[in-house]
Amino acid sequence: MIHPVILILVFLVCTVCGYFIIKTVPSLLHTPLMSGMNALSGVTIVGAITATGYSFLSNSGVSVAAQVIGMLAIILATINVVGGFGITHRMLRMFNKKNKE
Repeated sequence: MIHPVILILVFLVCTVCGYFIIKTVPSLLHTPLMSGMNALSGVTIVGAITATGYSFLSNSGVSVAAQVIGMLAIILATINVVGGFGITHRMLRMFNKKNKE
């Protein structure tokens, strides 16, 4: 079993790397990357559902706190995907050249 301190360290390293990667992205590429991140967040939802579902079904003594955190991960990732697609749709409507009469 992996020690929780190692998992926290991996999370912190990924957070710092993600911050520096996003910081260097020019604003021109922000919208296409945001659409790609929506797809990645969809994968995050599938992973969160799988991990949380396994914790509910297994008898391995998983704590209630872990299950609550899993449900929170599902909810936050879903909000991220829905909001991201909403913002992307709104930005793409700005480029729509229909004549409004």
